[in-house]
Amino acid sequence: MLQMTLAMAIFGSIGFFTIKTGIPAVELVFIRCICATVFLGGFWLISGLHKVEVWQKREVVQTIVCGVFLVLNWVFLFKAFEVMSITITITLYNLAPIFVIIIGGLFLKEKMTVTSILAIVTCFLGSVLIIGIQNFNSLTDFVSSGFGWAILSAICFAMTMLLGKGVTRLSAYAMTFVQTSIGILMLFPFMNFSVFIGLTDSNWLYIIGTGLIHTGFVYYLFFNSLRKLSTVVISALVFVDPVVAILLDTIILDFKPTNLQAIGILLIFGGIVYTIIKQEKEVA
Repeated sequence: MLQMTLAMAIFGSIGFFTIKTGIPAVELVFIRCICATVFLGGFWLISGLHKVEVWQKREVVQTIVCGVFLVLNWVFLFKAFEVMSITITITLYNLAPIFVIIIGGLFLKEKMTVTSILAIVTCFLGSVLIIGIQNFNSLTDFVSSGFGWAILSAICFAMTMLLGKGVTRLSAYAMTFVQTSIGILMLFPFMNFSVFIGLTDSNWLYIIGTGLIHTGFVYYLFFNSLRKLSTVVISALVFVDPVVAILLDTIILDFKPTNLQAIGILLIFGGIVYTIIKQEKEVA
């Protein structure tokens, strides 16, 4: 629980770091993947865990697929940060637990309860209020608002959680090393290296910090704790992330949501909290 809490708290500052790097989403994710691969690969070798890894075909394939969703999750999230405030982006991003319910109901044949349906409807209404009715009038307005990027990021994060929880034999080092290596291969063809020309020392500090701290260190903690916690506990601890993000956005970057956006934020988090509480009662 401490590892997951620390991971979520650090990840809560990712939006602040992202807008300070001065580079686009794809290039930033590429750097994150390189830093994490080197960082985790080094610790993996030093720890000696690479000698005792259990490489099962099913888990390797699952880890690779999980890695694809993890990298897409980063790209979509950072693209949302480019056009929307951190608070709004993170609020929509934290719809991931709701998408876990939806995906489970559609593809894993899990029963959709009344609680689940109410949570989905509540979060949808909150999303509409956050983004504004006017942005749903055309596809162009919808895409340019950043709403689509944030929702895609949440869906990919939900898939990462679902797939990551099923990997139990590979160590967190091996799992994240494989995934970030996949990210390097995925993004290299789309790289524009000219964006790195003319960056300031401050830009590079935030870029390296995002790569080593927010990727290597955080995702080691995340995957190492993921397999040891129940879904209910994970869903609850994920809220540490938006709390930190919103505090940084409102205190340091002076973001002030409109009244409708504030109501939307409350509806989304209210729907998710309600779902978690009902799940806890059902487990008990």
